[in-house]
Amino acid sequence: MFPIRIDSTVAYDIAKAMMDGFNRHYQLFRTESARAKHRFEVCDWRGQQRAQRERIEFYDLRVKECSTRLEREFKAGEQPAEVWQQVKLLYIGLSVDHHQPELAETFFNSVTTKILHRAYFQNDFIFVRPAVSTEYIENDDRSSKSTYRSYYPTRESMVATVVQMMQDFDLRVPFEDLERDCTWVAETMSAKLGDATLRANFQIQVLSGLFFRNKGCYVIGKLINGFNEFPFALPVLHRAAVAGGPIEAGATRLAIDAALFDENDLLMLFSFARAYFMVDMEIPSAYVQFLRSMMPRKPRNEIYNALGLAKQGKTLFYRDFLYHLHHSTDQFRIAPGIKGMVMLVFDLPSFPYVFKVIKDYYPPQKDTTREQIKGKYLLVKQHDRVGRMADTLEYSNVAFPRARFTDELIAEIQKFAPSQMEIADLDGDGTQEVMLKHVYIERRMIPLNIYLQEAFDAGGANPADTSPAAQRAREQIQRGVVEYGNAIKDLVAANIFPGDMLWKNFGVTRGSKVVFYDYDEIEYITDCNFRRVPPPRNEEDEMSGEVWYSVAKNDVFPETFAPFLLGNPAVREVFMKHHADLLDVEFWQSHKERIQAGHVHDVFPYEKDKRFRQNGPSGRVPGRN
Repeated sequence: MFPIRIDSTVAYDIAKAMMDGFNRHYQLFRTESARAKHRFEVCDWRGQQRAQRERIEFYDLRVKECSTRLEREFKAGEQPAEVWQQVKLLYIGLSVDHHQPELAETFFNSVTTKILHRAYFQNDFIFVRPAVSTEYIENDDRSSKSTYRSYYPTRESMVATVVQMMQDFDLRVPFEDLERDCTWVAETMSAKLGDATLRANFQIQVLSGLFFRNKGCYVIGKLINGFNEFPFALPVLHRAAVAGGPIEAGATRLAIDAALFDENDLLMLFSFARAYFMVDMEIPSAYVQFLRSMMPRKPRNEIYNALGLAKQGKTLFYRDFLYHLHHSTDQFRIAPGIKGMVMLVFDLPSFPYVFKVIKDYYPPQKDTTREQIKGKYLLVKQHDRVGRMADTLEYSNVAFPRARFTDELIAEIQKFAPSQMEIADLDGDGTQEVMLKHVYIERRMIPLNIYLQEAFDAGGANPADTSPAAQRAREQIQRGVVEYGNAIKDLVAANIFPGDMLWKNFGVTRGSKVVFYDYDEIEYITDCNFRRVPPPRNEEDEMSGEVWYSVAKNDVFPETFAPFLLGNPAVREVFMKHHADLLDVEFWQSHKERIQAGHVHDVFPYEKDKRFRQNGPSGRVPGRN
């Protein structure tokens, strides 16, 4: 440990330049997030998607800018260790009264590790743990909006209070019927309260920033009564001013589409399989704390990710991972299930994530490269995942204790991805570590093929078995197959063709949603050519096991999906009942044409039966029908 001295002017200049770099980054991040409100108001859906995609790139661009400046002006990489220790201490001082200290520390780590050799990556030079608390940070500027607003209704004033709450967001598009919508919301709130006595602290708290994603915006808050808290989200959508009219700027009115009061609904809304929200936050840690109080099962790293602060999410995930390693003793192993042709997958049984390494070589049918595969994963990161594609955390040069790897896993990596692994005493302390040069990490799910096989094994494929276990198994098959088809249709709506549609490439989440997670063959729907299989030219064609017609790159023949997917009669029955259209070229082609025409599909992050209206303004009213 070096003596603590702060006497270097260059150390202060470097620390100040790094903080300036972070402040520039977060200012641009907030500005782009704030513009989401205007894009929502004018129905600029393409612009919203483009901004969501481009904002992801902001962080790396600012890190590169800052590190380039430090090298150019201060020759930062040549400064001695003593200077860098002072840089960190001075940076802590600059962070004390900062409104985003945790993000600033992560930015410091990113810039520092870009400049310094790995030997410096220790507590003395980067923030392994946070140095500045994010507790009770308040905005000192009275002209700025606070993190959340509080309202104090009575039973009688509930509707008027909800109306005022919505008006305070100052959306510049009129509502179709705000009082009607707020009446429905108030009825839902009253149903949640039941006949409970209203306590002294009865209130509604809502985060002051609206949450924007795709074609919707969301009011996020909670209803508080005594010791009970009821988290909620109110989706606000555009509706045609005239029934059946176009949804475009100038021809719409706003409407509250639902009142989501179940924690599972909130978890679905903030799912790791959805695109990041755009929300203008002065104090992001306060938003995370508020959201965590609503979703205590949601890890903080996933909440930061959902807010578009993916680098902070990665930082927190890695800290949680190191903490888990310290408090566990099991070993990393080859992940259960069918091995992939492109990815080598391993896991730690006690940790709810899987680790993926791109193999060095692939079978002949996989005409791809490492860079192309990385490009597919980046596409998913930047695209609207519509709740059907798992988000991934991407890391470089990750060190694991060698003792925690099974010998079988080491042999597997040495066989299939030797260029990606180094085993050495990296820190010079006599401990062997496994260094992986590039790894993706994502939430562990039950592979859909295993999920269905479990149901087959329990008698679900035997209609003669009338036992309760077999009935539950049949329900599991039904649920899995229907969700599989729904997942593909949601992906199609988002302009994504999965490529390899086998059951093993989809997983079942803890909320029983089916999510796609094998990205090496995905393509945009608009880049695919959907064709019917030409009729055989003669009897030899008809009897041949070979393809008798030409197939170009990106040609897709939907009717050929069936032999690969529907071999089990129980699966086939459910699939043909609910999703037979997926085998019809017209389904795919019609969606492609709509997307090419500029249409942006509605994909709702909540179940249809949660919507206030499904068939026009006279639709369902909570508590009445």
